[in-house]
Amino acid sequence: MTTDFSADLPQLLERATDDMIDLRHDLHAHPELSYLEHRTTQVITDRLQSLEWDIQPCPTETGAVAVLDTGRPGKTVLIRADIDGLPVTEERELSFRSTTEHVMHACGHDVHTAALLGLADVIGQRRESLGGKFVVLFQPAEESLGGAKRMIDGGVLSDLGVDYAIGAHVTSLAPVGIVASRPGVIMSEANGFRVDIRGKGGHGAMASNDGNVVLAVSALAHKLGGAVHELTYDGGTCACSAGVITAGTANNVVPRHATLQGTLRTFTDEQTTEARRRLDAILGEISTEYAVECTFHITSTTPRVENHVAVNERVEASARKVVGDDFVWRIPPASPSDDMSEFLRVVPGAYIFIGGGLADGSSGMHHSPDFAIDDAAVPMVASVLATAAVDLAQG
Repeated sequence: MTTDFSADLPQLLERATDDMIDLRHDLHAHPELSYLEHRTTQVITDRLQSLEWDIQPCPTETGAVAVLDTGRPGKTVLIRADIDGLPVTEERELSFRSTTEHVMHACGHDVHTAALLGLADVIGQRRESLGGKFVVLFQPAEESLGGAKRMIDGGVLSDLGVDYAIGAHVTSLAPVGIVASRPGVIMSEANGFRVDIRGKGGHGAMASNDGNVVLAVSALAHKLGGAVHELTYDGGTCACSAGVITAGTANNVVPRHATLQGTLRTFTDEQTTEARRRLDAILGEISTEYAVECTFHITSTTPRVENHVAVNERVEASARKVVGDDFVWRIPPASPSDDMSEFLRVVPGAYIFIGGGLADGSSGMHHSPDFAIDDAAVPMVASVLATAAVDLAQG
């Protein structure tokens, strides 16, 4: 059955590709932030219903889950895509540029969603010749690193009997046709944190270091990298950085309170412990130098993404059928994080990267206003994941 599906896949994809790309353009033009993906959810469910997949209850207000049960022996495979955008203003003049002010699909989730709907199409076209059961799961709120846990805590996996979970993240850092993976840890743990800094404040005309929270928070942002200096894992580099700094209400007032929000990304428990120790030391230095009080809070935690060794090998083997042996690469772990990790803590599976960079090299970095992905990545993601899903479902 697997061989027949692989042989038929190019023809199946040829029929499905235009719809996939049209969906991708529509989703890209209408991005929605975490837990606000109402239009996106409607587009997904409408498409799944037209493809005659069985829509399942979804424990989150946005997102969707659907099942195709062949009724023949085999494993149950869950394929996951994330659906939310980012609070980024798009700069590229695309024909399908975001029409939502200050919101953009700046990380490729439009590609993931369209590709998973394409997978539902091509697998559905061969439902009579396949075995096993397939679950497509469209997860909200990956960018806030909370949607997966909320779905799992809500019981999304309780009655599905999932044997394997797989997914893919498109990357602008590799061209279309490259598949990158690794067994074990492939993406970092993420700890979101907030530092509250309090000082005496005062008049802007008489500002000094003592009690100056503006100087303190600025210095802290500069020093954060020291928390992970030389902390590496199999070629992957830990990261600690600020994303939001707030302080003050007037240009002539030194405020009494400033806040820094950031993320700490590590690959092992030992690295997390060491980085936290270093952060405490840095906060002590800031407190002493600027005569302020610093309070550290962990605001969110997402586990590192760990691929099951055997499942990862099988997914790589499936990917080679699609792109060839020379284009499936083993990579160091990546410092970005993804809450696909929550599913992989419950179900053995694998998460991989698939190239989507523009041919001229101008794709831009993920989360940036000039981020862009080649449309050709959409059928490529669908093809690799569909092949892997079918192969795994056969047992």
